[in-house]
Amino acid sequence: MNVNVVCPHCLKVNRIPKKESYAKANCGECKKSLLESQPISVDSDKLGTFIANSDIPVVVDFWAPWCGPCLQMAPAFEEAALAMPLQAQFVKVNTDEQQALGAQYGIQSIPTLIVFKNGKEVDRVSGALDASRLQNWVRQSL
Repeated sequence: MNVNVVCPHCLKVNRIPKKESYAKANCGECKKSLLESQPISVDSDKLGTFIANSDIPVVVDFWAPWCGPCLQMAPAFEEAALAMPLQAQFVKVNTDEQQALGAQYGIQSIPTLIVFKNGKEVDRVSGALDASRLQNWVRQSL
């Protein structure tokens, strides 16, 4: 069985074998590692690309630079992303810069996390989570 994964570097869709873990996986287009799972900042177009083309869950952190809990959670979000390469794609939306996205997804408070799977929202939570709670929450959508 194969899964579609969007390259975080060039946004090309890669079809890779589904495995429990990966020793190596590179983008067929840009050749960069698909295992580099740092959260990336996205705008509306990039978010749409990830949601529409990823077979793995897309975890979106809606945040703002002035938000204390958002800044506190940022290292935990990064830690969870690094711990789950090719299990889920972690992206960040700065709601100050992407106000239309915040409105589109009905973001009332930040941080708000939304998991998308198969192009649809499957879960959301508001408030900061530590890395282990975040990973456990994401695993429920795998």
